[in-house]
Formats: sequence, C-alpha cells, structure tokens
Amino acid sequence: MDRRQFLTRFGTAAAAAMTAPAALAENGTAGIELADLRGSVSALDYQVRPGAVDDQSARFQRMLDDAAQRGVPVFLPAGLYVISNIKLPEGASLHGVPGRTQLVYGGNGHLIAGNDLARVTLAGLTLDGANRVTRNGAEGLIDLRGVVDARIDDVIVRGAGQDGIYLERCGGRIERCTITGAARFGVYAVESAGLSIIGNRVKSCANGGIIVHRWTEGHDGTIIARNRIEGTGAGHGGTGQWGNAINVFRTDDVLIAGNRIEGSAFSAIRANSARNIQITGNNCRASGETAIYSEFSFENAVVSANVIDGAASGISVTNFDHGGRAATVSGNIVRNIVATGPYAAEPPGFGIGIAVEADTAVTGNMIEGVALYGINAGWGRHLRDCVIGQNVVRNAHIGIAFSTVEGAGQVLVSNNLIDARNGAIRGHRWAEIATGELLGARRGMPANAVLANNRTV
Repeated sequence: MDRRQFLTRFGTAAAAAMTAPAALAENGTAGIELADLRGSVSALDYQVRPGAVDDQSARFQRMLDDAAQRGVPVFLPAGLYVISNIKLPEGASLHGVPGRTQLVYGGNGHLIAGNDLARVTLAGLTLDGANRVTRNGAEGLIDLRGVVDARIDDVIVRGAGQDGIYLERCGGRIERCTITGAARFGVYAVESAGLSIIGNRVKSCANGGIIVHRWTEGHDGTIIARNRIEGTGAGHGGTGQWGNAINVFRTDDVLIAGNRIEGSAFSAIRANSARNIQITGNNCRASGETAIYSEFSFENAVVSANVIDGAASGISVTNFDHGGRAATVSGNIVRNIVATGPYAAEPPGFGIGIAVEADTAVTGNMIEGVALYGINAGWGRHLRDCVIGQNVVRNAHIGIAFSTVEGAGQVLVSNNLIDARNGAIRGHRWAEIATGELLGARRGMPANAVLANNRTV
C-alpha cells in the first residue's frame, strides 16, 4: 500500500471509528477489529481518546510498543492528547490527521524520544510543548538519538521549551514540517549521517533556525533545501553564536540550496569550518549582520546565485588567518548593505558587499547600494591569489578595495563596471585607505595588483 492509499484509508476509517462503532456491533460485526479493517492500530483500541482528562501516557506507550512489535502503524484520530515521557520503540510509525491531531507535553520529563533505532516515522501530527522545558536529558520536543532512518513528515512543532526537533547521530528526513516558537533552535542536528531537511517552515525561534553541527570536523553530507525561515532571534546574545537562520559548524560536504530566509538577527546562512560547502540559490532578506558567511578553517566553498537584500554585510568568505581558503563567489545579487549592525564592529566595520581573502574568484556579481566597499579583497597580510572580474558595482562608497600591506598576495581586478562615490578602485592598509584612485592611474600601482579593462559609470 503506498502512502497516499494509506492515509486515505486511515482518514476514512477514523471517521467511521468516531461515528459508527455501535452500528457495527448491532450488525454483528463487533468481532472484526477496526484496526484490522485499516491494517493499523487505532488509538481507540487502547482507550487512548482525544480530550480525555486523565493521564494517557501509560496507555499511549503500550499502544506504540504493541504496534511496533506487530510491525503495523498507529493512527491517532483528530483531537488533543496530553502525554509525557513517550519512548519510541524500534519501527514505531505514528500518524495523525494533519493539523488536527495534537499531542501536548504534560511536563515532568520529555514528550517524545527515541534512542538507537533503525527506523521511526512521525507524520501528520501537531506537537505542542506548552513552552515547558524538557528534562531527563531531552533537548527537543522531538528528541531522537542514534536513529538510522528518522522520518518526520508534515508535523507541526510549536512552543518547545528548548529545541523543536533535536537529532543526534541520525539520518533520514525532516520534510514539510512547521516549527514555531522554539526557545532555542527550530532544528538542531549533530553528527548527522545522510540527513535531509527539506521544504519546512521555521518561524520565530528565539536563538536559531536550522542548526547542523559536528563534535569534530568531518563528512556530514546534510542537505538543507527549500526551507522558509523567518524571524530568527538571538535571545542568548553574543556576536553570532546565536541568531542565525541556518548555521553549520565543522560539517563537510553540506548543500544549502533554495532557502527563503527573512529577518534573522544575525546571518541568514553561517558556515563555520565547513569544507566542500555549497551555498546556492538562496533568497536572504533583512539580515541583521552578514547575510552569508563561509568562515574560519573552511576549504572549497561555492557561494553562487544567491539574492541578498538588506544586511550589515553581504557575503564574507574570510579568515585566511585560520586557514580559510579556496572559493568561488559568482552570480550573486547583493543590495542595500548598511554600515550598522547588532554590535560595534571591529575595523573595517560593516557595510561591505562581498569580502574575500584567499584563493578566491569573485565573478559575475551585481552589488548595489553599499555603505563601504562594494568588493573587498584581503585584510592586512591576509590576502592571496584573488580574482575580481566581470562584476557590476553600483552606488558604493568605494567600488573595489584590496590590501596593500607588505606580505599581502596577488589580486587581479579586471573587466568590472563600477559606480562609486569615493573611488572606483583603491588600496588600503588595514583600516586606512592607502592609495588614490587606481582605475586609470599611470603611477603608484601597488606591486601586488594587476588592473585591466575596468570602467566607471
């Protein structure tokens, strides 16, 4: 039976279970279990009833255990169930009526947890944490650890006292879910193995949206795609540890693609010490700090075809001092970059459209409305082998800037079209402008720079 048939059959049977059990008995069919007609276990068979005033946790747990042992799914009719401390057994498959089956955390422990399992499925449920903190070592309203194939589909998670969904050493999929009002992160996944986070909505989480970390750097391979993330806060403060819509740390081989992000307190996408990362096709609006970061000890970053509208800085691919190197930054649109952010910035400050440092090509980007530099290459000695070509920079304070400090490496600036108020191309020594206008200059060209075929508007 495929999933569509499965859910359709469940929906029909659930309605029958709620309205016609007496009629079945009168017709002499009471000996036929409703669950057998559906090929599943019904909550009604275990006296787990929506709206019951007593604690149903023990009956709920027995129902899950029995169904998993028999290898059949559990169906929960529409309604509200107050439960706590539910432990998912191997193969648990729990389904509800989307938007209408509500599991409310009763407190004093956790809501749903599972450990060291091959596969579990949660689908069509609403989980309400009632803003209560989970305990007994549980970090999330859904708390799964060591699950090879975790499938969380079309689930609403709201009011989590910590994380909405917490996954540790898990694979599988989080798909088509809505996660709102988590006190920490919407989704937190650590040490993942083949995880996909696709097509979800994450809104108004107090300290982060989708967070994918590892305890030590290594292959991760998580896919974060087509999610809508809005209103990410930074309630715990700091200068970027919190407040990011998407944050990956020590995770190699991750793809972040096609996400729609708005109103993050800090970054829309922040990749820290992540090798072989691809950040492509994302739409980032109204970021409080740098919209897209690839920073610290990264290698091999692709930042392409993103749209950034409104941020304290646009794209930063930096930290050569920590080994950060090897990137392409291409085909992005970066607009409305301001000089103010959520804290007092160190020099050179906020207001940079695209910043790079080592072994990086910056090509085919459009940058418009920038408070400081449209494109900046290097910081002091931290510059090596950068190419800045075929970009359009409009309405910038300085169009393109690069470091001229002794020991700074090469930069090639060619075929760019620039509109800037205080110089199209200029060199700097740390935070100080060190040259006059270099576009068209016949003398005074820094030894580490080659300029060719650039034009002003």
